[in-house]
Amino acid sequence: MSSLEIGTSEFRQLADKVLNLCTELLDSLNSAPAFPVQTSGELTQGAFCKPLPQNGLHAEAFHALSDVVQHSRVPSPRFFAYVFGSGDPVAALGDLFASVLNQNVTAWRSAPAAVTIERTVISWLAEAVGCTGFTGSLCGGGSSANLMALAMAREAKAPANENGAQPGLIYTSSEAHMSIAKAAALLGLGHRSVRYIPVDKDFRMNTAALAAAMDADIAGGLKPIAVVATAGTVNTGAIDPLHDIARVAHERGAWFHVDGAYGALAAIADPELFMGLDQADSLSLDPHKWLYQPADCGCLLYKDPGWARVAFSHSGEYARPLSEDPIEGFAFFEESIELSRRFRALKLWLSLRYHGLSAFRDSIRKDLDHARLLRQRIESQPALELLAAGPLSAVCFRYRGQKSLTDEELNQLNAKILRRVVHERGRVFISNASIGGRFALRACIVNHRSSAADVDTIVDEVLAAAAELATPA
Repeated sequence: MSSLEIGTSEFRQLADKVLNLCTELLDSLNSAPAFPVQTSGELTQGAFCKPLPQNGLHAEAFHALSDVVQHSRVPSPRFFAYVFGSGDPVAALGDLFASVLNQNVTAWRSAPAAVTIERTVISWLAEAVGCTGFTGSLCGGGSSANLMALAMAREAKAPANENGAQPGLIYTSSEAHMSIAKAAALLGLGHRSVRYIPVDKDFRMNTAALAAAMDADIAGGLKPIAVVATAGTVNTGAIDPLHDIARVAHERGAWFHVDGAYGALAAIADPELFMGLDQADSLSLDPHKWLYQPADCGCLLYKDPGWARVAFSHSGEYARPLSEDPIEGFAFFEESIELSRRFRALKLWLSLRYHGLSAFRDSIRKDLDHARLLRQRIESQPALELLAAGPLSAVCFRYRGQKSLTDEELNQLNAKILRRVVHERGRVFISNASIGGRFALRACIVNHRSSAADVDTIVDEVLAAAAELATPA
């Protein structure tokens, strides 16, 4: 028996310990702090940074898991900080099973069930957001999906795989996610290849400004490669005018990509917000956001898989599929950036089968309703000022108080309030954004556990923190 093997009875005992900890964690979420009050020194001097053991601790190694819980940001119903899902426990069980099964989802011949399930899940996601017929693959997250999409765009409009990158331009809004510029750099186009288009009063890309910028560049002999619209900007949840942007992009010969990592899955609940989504050449989604999946679970959908194969197909003989059959010969590595791939689809497949799409639709609608309730509560408080609230679930506001303060003074005050709310009081976890140079407190509701009372806590905690800061120690 290998020194790394354990018996099935021992595995069962260890698994029971882990499942008991998981169950206790889920039972305690309502009373647990949204963020652990701690210092970095507590972590670096504790169990997490002990010397590498030369001899195994065996079952004792699992004792430190309770410390991991104690020092972690748990999936609280009062977590509203980032666009990050709340973690469906059914999906988590799928993750455990996928890890034990340990499939390498490269191609059908190496993981027939896993590949079949992932391709099914991809078709489900495409159908759910109104893009029936699109195909694609799961990946680590929206950043990976956006990188792959722009690699496809580059090969479609300015091929670089053989001879290196040619000059070309990517257009996106000033509210776009940082992954767009990062992708441009990684693809050899450079940060300066990204044209940032101004937004309107609702933080949506200005379509007329986009058309004017593209026309000026074309007249100057420059090459548009892609236009990236955003379906749910990270700061405010704004949705760019997708239909109009698609027309502008395609009339000028550019690839049209939609970064829908935050918002596009809300099309399940409110498809009218996303008219024009099906006109995209490619679309990124993040089921670990608004399908509440455990990380990681991103997705890239695209209309024409031929461009994915042009961009990513470069296989060695040792990996080449042996069958010409469209099912048995299928290989994800011919259409994506990854070779070794974990079985991400199992948790999503299991979660969707267990709950049904209607349950996710209802939960997304509840999140949208909670965002509206938060906006109303903010507007009812004279000491608070609403700074931005798009059609989705991101709400940005600040504390103004009763005194007349400059924007810079308010920026400093609200930064102190945020630290007090999150790191000292710890009952609710919110984040920050910059809205027109103003420091905003930001809540983003993509949490299937949250109640209206949890959302009310946001305002209560901000007002309480402001009162504490106003009271001399």
